[in-house]
Amino acid sequence: MPRGPRRHVLPGFGLSLGFTISYLCLLVLIPLSGVVLRASSITWAGFLASVTSARALAAFELSLGAAGVAAIVNAVFGLLVAWVLVRYRFPGRGLIDACVDLPFALPTSVAGIALTAVYSPAGWLGRQLAPLGIQVAFTRLGVVVALTFIGLPFVVRAVQPVLEDLDAEVEDAAASLGANRWQTFRRVLLPSIAPALLTGFTLAFARALGEYGSVVFISGNLPFRTEVITLLIVARLEQFDYVGATAVASMMLGASFLVLLTINLLQAWSRRRGALA
Repeated sequence: MPRGPRRHVLPGFGLSLGFTISYLCLLVLIPLSGVVLRASSITWAGFLASVTSARALAAFELSLGAAGVAAIVNAVFGLLVAWVLVRYRFPGRGLIDACVDLPFALPTSVAGIALTAVYSPAGWLGRQLAPLGIQVAFTRLGVVVALTFIGLPFVVRAVQPVLEDLDAEVEDAAASLGANRWQTFRRVLLPSIAPALLTGFTLAFARALGEYGSVVFISGNLPFRTEVITLLIVARLEQFDYVGATAVASMMLGASFLVLLTINLLQAWSRRRGALA
């Protein structure tokens, strides 16, 4: 029996595509193009002077370094958290699973205030760390802690579905063939979860690179010491240095596009691996 034309719940392709492009342009492309156009009006010498100043270079170094360290920490412990949530059943598991998403829902300014209150010299954890000579709040370590806090869910939620689809019997088969735990992880599990883990790492890095709210309180905003690049942009805007703020913002925009390209390449690689498996 011949089938008729397939019916779609949403309107036709032309109308849906037009609405999608219009919505994307109004909310994303037009505002971002404003940054690019504003940056293009700056002379090359002025642009270089803004992005290569000592303060800007220090902010770039801290932002990239802290985001990288936080993403590595999240990759390690995010994998561990995802493994525990998938492989074990215990009382309170649902609550812990829900708490993983808390940084998603919590306003970043609230997270910054909470972390500062806990890790300040008079805070609950800050008082315990002070005798050991460790200060978290108003230091670079505090920036890493804040970026780790907001980036953890990206790794857990990227790895968790892959672990759920991975049959636990594969580990038993490897053990029966004489593989120890490290060999099972390195040769059996890691190749399967590597694309998802890399995607989670990149997402956490991208989120940390553009973070502002949670860092503004715990960092102390000290130029050349604890000032990240997003704080520098705001500081230049407050000083009415629109040229300098636009130049740095355009650099961040370019970095964001590179990170998004990396994420898409990783996802394409993951899909190819899944098709070949």
